[in-house]
Amino acid sequence: MRLVYFSPVPWHSFAQRPHQFVQWFHQQFKARVLWVDPYPTRLPGMSDVRRVFATKMAQESAPCTTVKVQENPLKADWLKLAQVTALPIEPLPASGYLHQWFWRNTMAEIDAFAAEGRTQFVVGKPSKLALQAMARHPASSSLYDAMDDFPAFYEGISSKAMEMTERHLAARVNKIVVSSSAVSRFSAHADKLSLILNACDSHNLPPALPKSAHAPVYGYVGTIGHWFDWDALVTLASSLAINDPAARVRLIGPVFTPPPCDLPDNVEILPACSHAEAMQAMQKFSVGLIPFKRKLLTASVDPIKYYEYRSLGIPVLSSNFGEMSLRAEEDGVFLYDGHSDFSSLLKTCLLHRSSAESLSRFRADNSWHARFAGLIPLFDAGVDQRGQRRPAAKLENFAWQRA
Repeated sequence: MRLVYFSPVPWHSFAQRPHQFVQWFHQQFKARVLWVDPYPTRLPGMSDVRRVFATKMAQESAPCTTVKVQENPLKADWLKLAQVTALPIEPLPASGYLHQWFWRNTMAEIDAFAAEGRTQFVVGKPSKLALQAMARHPASSSLYDAMDDFPAFYEGISSKAMEMTERHLAARVNKIVVSSSAVSRFSAHADKLSLILNACDSHNLPPALPKSAHAPVYGYVGTIGHWFDWDALVTLASSLAINDPAARVRLIGPVFTPPPCDLPDNVEILPACSHAEAMQAMQKFSVGLIPFKRKLLTASVDPIKYYEYRSLGIPVLSSNFGEMSLRAEEDGVFLYDGHSDFSSLLKTCLLHRSSAESLSRFRADNSWHARFAGLIPLFDAGVDQRGQRRPAAKLENFAWQRA
């Protein structure tokens, strides 16, 4: 079996769901993989200039700390990387035709790869390139892993264009996997849907450390963008300054949306770091924060940092958004909204302890291997033991997985 994977992130970025998926797919099916790096699928804006500048500043101001990258890029004969030449014009109506000349080498590479054996197409981000490639191989099975609400990331014509591309993709593929329970935009394709939540690399995480006797640290690791709720963070920090002056609020990651006001003195912002360094930093957290705004963009988000926090035995204090809103009764999860009393909530979080047994069970249940195991029947359904093609599996037979 072979896999052509249209990724939403570059291969040489820190390991995320796409990296975990292709490695799992190879291990499960002994498959070769052609990883197609992403290209611009929206018109450029000022935010892109700010992002490049912020990344450059982070690299220059912290020579010993790197922007997150995959620490051990896989060197394997089963993996092949494909780079795509493209202009940032995809939202324009005729961009697919205009790009055909730029994409001719990539298309030839995909065609040659698929010609060598039975091939699955998996799309991690809607694009006209993915649609054109699948149209050239109509007999190949296809899957859309909708790990984000991509149209919600964009604005104006770019958002409308991405919505249309995603709609065409959903109609074209054989299966749709979603990483969140918010699936209303796929209501017309209910027979194709399967829920596979996010997870974390549980088997390679550092051990959960006992709570430190030092001053509490309320920490966040990740990108700080327009979805980050600075107002809630300031309220939280101000409450700590009154009730626990020794406590610190530690934010680690690139800041693309700066705070709208001066931050309390107990808030410190550290630059982006490697994933391994982030895990070490998390081990010093007393409470893990996920202060996201409730908006269309976050309604379909299942944050991986939740799994990492909990796998390390760290209680989670999160806003009531997306998939987190369904975890109010789960061990070690504490949700807040606009009416919450941070003073008592922060104390409750700090006192929480998870048993070694519950952490071991959480790690086992929320590993990437456990998550993707639910997809095995979908891919196995393609051929029988004699190598003859079978009808695609019916998705209604698959249970929706919840962490």
